[in-house]
Amino acid sequence: MRANSDEIVHNLKYLRRYARALMGSQETGDLYVRVALEALLAEPDLLPAGIDVKLGLFKLFHAVSNRHLDPAEERDDLVDLSVQARLRALPASERQILLLTSLEGFTISDAATILDISQAEAEALLVDAWTTVNQQIATSILVIEDEPVIALDISSLVTDLGHKVVGVAASQTEAVTLFKKMQPGLILADIDLGAGGSGITAVTDILRMSSVPVIFVTAYPERLLTGERPEPTYLVTKPFEPDTLKVTISQALSFTSSGQAKRVAV
Repeated sequence: MRANSDEIVHNLKYLRRYARALMGSQETGDLYVRVALEALLAEPDLLPAGIDVKLGLFKLFHAVSNRHLDPAEERDDLVDLSVQARLRALPASERQILLLTSLEGFTISDAATILDISQAEAEALLVDAWTTVNQQIATSILVIEDEPVIALDISSLVTDLGHKVVGVAASQTEAVTLFKKMQPGLILADIDLGAGGSGITAVTDILRMSSVPVIFVTAYPERLLTGERPEPTYLVTKPFEPDTLKVTISQALSFTSSGQAKRVAV
């Protein structure tokens, strides 16, 4: 008997967030989620009653996607990556373990179950993945946030991670102006800028000019996980752990096309 459908729907948005971040694309991530759901519809017993639904969905996603995508095909799909970005991109298994534990909050034990590996293998993968992340080249960052204290916290955090904050915008107009002036390699944006307008609108305007990677950092993820419009590839929920933002930045930069993630000396 299939697990409760309400629980599946509730956890589906998190699976979609994970899949998009893993694949570096909303379109590709959603494609593999759809393949997993089609498999579940065909074989309901793949998610039996009594199982932890989130854990079961993620395990099903990996079981299905591994049957439809081998590592060689995955690398061939990344046609827009520069040689440097390809070298920076983490191997698939390392991306998976980082995102599962840092972005989605699974324990090492649960991540091992999802990936169908031993806990010892999972722990070794995680060590290797963090080594790669910590060696990543820094970039310049524009922060779009209307709360001064939060903006300061985010700026301090990304600076501690080795990146350079080239501007903080409290409104959508200021964000677009600063982007044109500073041409950052990455944007961290809130969606609700209060009287300053919408971070979503600001990012939409910016993306008409550039394909710069964007990470939304928001206390209202449900506003961006509706499935009713194009959604962000990278989404971090407030409050967040520093490692969550660090891993998401690393993943965003790994999938950045040539010329977008500008390296900086820090």
